[in-house]
Amino acid sequence: MLLFGASGHAKVIIDILKKNNIRVEKILDDEPRVDNIFGIPVEKNRFDTASCTDAIISIGNNEIRERISKKFQFNYIKAIHPMAVVSEYAFIGEGTVVMANAVINSEARIGRHCIINTSAVVEHDCQISDFVHISPNASLAGSVEVGEGTHIGIGASVIQGVKIGRWATIGAGAVIIRDVPDGAVVVGNPGEIIKIKNSKI
Repeated sequence: MLLFGASGHAKVIIDILKKNNIRVEKILDDEPRVDNIFGIPVEKNRFDTASCTDAIISIGNNEIRERISKKFQFNYIKAIHPMAVVSEYAFIGEGTVVMANAVINSEARIGRHCIINTSAVVEHDCQISDFVHISPNASLAGSVEVGEGTHIGIGASVIQGVKIGRWATIGAGAVIIRDVPDGAVVVGNPGEIIKIKNSKI
């Protein structure tokens, strides 16, 4: 079992995996700044698929997670904290991390390589695409759709049925009451678009 990225996010994933009796053998990083995390060795990227077939991308940046997942074909596993509340009728894709006190309710669908952060709420029938990050204490009401690569900031709230596009950014504490287009950066209460990014759309 290996992690990609010697980051703060890696520390949380290690803790989650330990609580699930999964041992991380090593952490790979392009530019290591430490030689270990919690005693687990950090190495310059050397991709030995023979010795480590299971992996999680432990990087918070959505674009980098996407790039690594497409470049390296490992068996990407899920990491779900034992104190998360996940409906048996929800679906969670490969490589996704669900942190403590997160709630994922019935028939919510979470894509690949997502982060459902501490105490985030994803209500019934939500559709979360690949590489999305739902930050701590963010709340999505029922039937919300979130496009690929979007980042929902800490403490943001999204009302029922709203559709948020691909590679958008929802600012911390924003209140989203209407649909959001691809690449939009939205802040405030009620949420207002302050710019449109074009790099990934």
